[in-house]
Amino acid sequence: MTIELTNVPVNEGITCSTCRANCCRLEVMLITDTGVPEKFIAQDKWGGEVMLRLEDGWCAAVDRETMLCTIYDKRPLICREFEMGGFECLDERT
Repeated sequence: MTIELTNVPVNEGITCSTCRANCCRLEVMLITDTGVPEKFIAQDKWGGEVMLRLEDGWCAAVDRETMLCTIYDKRPLICREFEMGGFECLDERT
């Protein structure tokens, strides 16, 4: 049995150089220890650990000049699993 997908965004050839880093404005809960430096960790209102976000909502670990992650090797698990050009990525871009 095959389920046909409709209204699924088409991959626009998203690469690091064309990415708008929409995912870097989402709340990121830290549920595993990947070595995120303490200066990038905040607590949410329930006491859980989340990535620190700047006043404008951007992740504090993003270099705003290059739009690259400054802690890429130690980035949170969800950031590792968020596939550039995948469904969630395309959904956030719309």
